[in-house]
Amino acid sequence: MTENILRTTLDNGLQIMLKEIHTAPIISHWVWYRVGSRNELTGLTGISHWAEHMQFKGTPKYPAGALDKAISRDGGTWNAFTYIDWTAFYATMPADKIGLPIDLEADRMHNSLYLPDEVASERTVIISEREGSENEPLFRLEEAIREAAFERHPYRNEIIGSKADLQTMTRDDLFAHYQQHYAPNNAVLAMAGDFEAERMLDHLKEVYKDIPARKIERHPILPEGPITGEKRISLTGPGETTYLNMVWRAPEGKNADVFSLAILDSILTGPSSLNMFGGGGTSNRTSRLYRALIDSQIAIAVSGDYTTTIDPYLYTISAILHPEHNPEEAVQVVDAELERIRQGKISAAELAKAVKQARALFAYGTENITNQAYWLGHAEMFDTYGWFENFLPSLEKVTVTDVIRIAEDYLADDRRVIGVYAPQTEGSAQ
Repeated sequence: MTENILRTTLDNGLQIMLKEIHTAPIISHWVWYRVGSRNELTGLTGISHWAEHMQFKGTPKYPAGALDKAISRDGGTWNAFTYIDWTAFYATMPADKIGLPIDLEADRMHNSLYLPDEVASERTVIISEREGSENEPLFRLEEAIREAAFERHPYRNEIIGSKADLQTMTRDDLFAHYQQHYAPNNAVLAMAGDFEAERMLDHLKEVYKDIPARKIERHPILPEGPITGEKRISLTGPGETTYLNMVWRAPEGKNADVFSLAILDSILTGPSSLNMFGGGGTSNRTSRLYRALIDSQIAIAVSGDYTTTIDPYLYTISAILHPEHNPEEAVQVVDAELERIRQGKISAAELAKAVKQARALFAYGTENITNQAYWLGHAEMFDTYGWFENFLPSLEKVTVTDVIRIAEDYLADDRRVIGVYAPQTEGSAQ
């Protein structure tokens, strides 16, 4: 599909993407920065997430706490997210109230204060968040699996950072990170909604014209090849539930193999949503692993997961096991289904159904104005907006041969990490 998008780059390097949607008097405004945990050095893990928090702690023009009431009073919502490749800030507002978030984002792009008292307060908040997550079995399991799946790439680090780094990071570290990465030439401004694009562009030029570009220094990131050999992770702890995660190296977002993986995922577990912001869902009851694991009562839930990233990341198959069955039974079922696919046991009807379901889930994740603005910016974080425009046609081109190749090249049993979290029993070590 080809859409009418106004795209331009200002003299200071700010990339702007505007999409008119006149179905409702609403505008969604996003600013994306090309910085996430991928850009962090040893000793400073979690700094991107912490900096995102500090962006809500005030500028001379907009003191901390002043905006929550103002945006809520105007009927809007706002939030922010940090991921491995990016940090994003958004506000969705009535169209006639969009001026506030536009001015706010421009202001905190270069005027955030990072007051020492606010840094100290937020340190406590984030460490508490980290400690709370450590009580969650899946957090512990996924962190251990990533560390096994990546030997040197910063994708191995948890986005919230290590507790040791959170305890020692300084205000100067945070402010330097902010000054290094929060710059117009490291950002994408994406808007969708009820506005006239040319008039909105003139307004944005006026708001951003005096913010200077900065020299963005990128630390070298060593590439990480396939997972070598099968690795096993076993954790125990409180609870009554056994979790199984199996992960393989997935292709990077701009790799055409992503579309074939999307169809393989749809066949195995039902389609995964590529919209991290949310938007709808489809049933996976007809997927192979649902029938093989759930209907047989080996597991009580199964799902697949992958996302589009700058560098090759991970494809995950997750299962919550039935108390009367063990992880190895589930692994054998997954292996058997993968082997059937490698042998070409995929009918034309099954392929068509998988494509249809993947298309439907993608459509659910693009249907409202906020999601339209989300995709304008998100696609630019790992490729270009053309990736989004070509997604559905690319799915239609996937063949049985493509799906078989993905199962062979990416999902081999000697290129994976298998992680299990089991309830702690008497005498077991955590």
